Amino acid sequence: MKPTDLRGILQYIPRFREKTFVLAIDGAIVTGENFANIVLDIAVLRSLNIRVVIVHGASAQIKALAEEQKVTPSNIDGAGITDAETLKLALTAANRLTHEILEGLSSNDLRAVTTNGIVAHPLGIIHGVDHLFTGKVERVDVELFQSLLTQGIVPVVPPLGFDGDGKTYRVNSDHVAVALAESLKAAKLIYITTADGLFQQGQLIREVLVGDLDHVLATRRSEFMPEMLSKAIHASAACHAGIPRVHIINGQVDEGLLAEVFSNEGIGTLIYANEYQQIRRAMKKDIRNLMLLTKNSVANEELMKRTRTMFEKQLGDYYIFEIDKNPVACVALHVYPEQNKGEMGYLYVNPSHENQGIGRKLIQFVESKAREMGLSELIALSTQAFTYFMSKGGFIEGTPDDLPASRREKYDQSGRKSKVLIKKLR
Repeated sequence: MKPTDLRGILQYIPRFREKTFVLAIDGAIVTGENFANIVLDIAVLRSLNIRVVIVHGASAQIKALAEEQKVTPSNIDGAGITDAETLKLALTAANRLTHEILEGLSSNDLRAVTTNGIVAHPLGIIHGVDHLFTGKVERVDVELFQSLLTQGIVPVVPPLGFDGDGKTYRVNSDHVAVALAESLKAAKLIYITTADGLFQQGQLIREVLVGDLDHVLATRRSEFMPEMLSKAIHASAACHAGIPRVHIINGQVDEGLLAEVFSNEGIGTLIYANEYQQIRRAMKKDIRNLMLLTKNSVANEELMKRTRTMFEKQLGDYYIFEIDKNPVACVALHVYPEQNKGEMGYLYVNPSHENQGIGRKLIQFVESKAREMGLSELIALSTQAFTYFMSKGGFIEGTPDDLPASRREKYDQSGRKSKVLIKKLR
């Protein structure tokens, strides 16, 4: 099933209805071939009563205008000095882009307006350097934006701010997006760029805890591509400002926006706050999801088949690893109190979330639970993943004689001839 199919979307609707998404779209995406499809995706969001605010950049257009007019801009991205000539370029580029966005939204019967709701003041003199017409967001006119959103209108915000004297300042669009998301208490901030996401040392990061991102920014900032550093810095700032999820996606991917919002896997990078992931005990309503999650692994005989009745009898033994309230992995801890042993079983991670350390986290979770219970030994049975348990979990190979009597009986009856792995806990 495609993530953009109706059934895939339905599970998210109660969670996102009447919530606000801030979409920060790079200027190069607005003038790209796929922008019409992005507007269609926005129309889908609006049809689901998701409130949308659009912030756009203008760097690519300022650069093009400068080349066309044979002038040298003082800065491109709004983070450096903005002289009078560069401010003129920014105004021209921003106005053109805002108009293109309004045209696109109109063609899909979406009401939209551009506003002067970003109140800015001069960035000022930093380290002895006057930044002239570069501005910083002082505040967001929340009442104006909320009024528009309540009426079903999409605000379109250029990378410009206005002060009380009517002066205009060039403001970095990534910064504007964070200020809007914070002020409007947005559920998501989505940066739509020309890159597949955030890369660290050439490797695409699928998801990262904001604390881990902060550590890399503080100690190894050079590992990020220079053109994406602003996105990384502002994604971190947004999470610390209370935005639970920040996404960085490629706006050149057809249906990419919907795939990022309405699927577990997404297409880009997700930066999240601590509550995003959790391991919790399975409930009766989870049985069907557990069976669907592990269906292929059972068919390949990696996991032993379990019936619904078997789940119900030992439901308290099963745990689910959730991402954004969707199960992506599971594990079980079966206890044999007479022998003071525990069995770790049913360990499975969805292939879409492999190589992210989830399996190791589940092993550590079960081991911690076993230690809390005062168990002396943890056992695991495996036909195909035994090397993983040894290398990642510290298990060593045992024999069927290490199994509790009741478990040994089931082992012999199954005929699977699994390897028996053991780990002493004390």
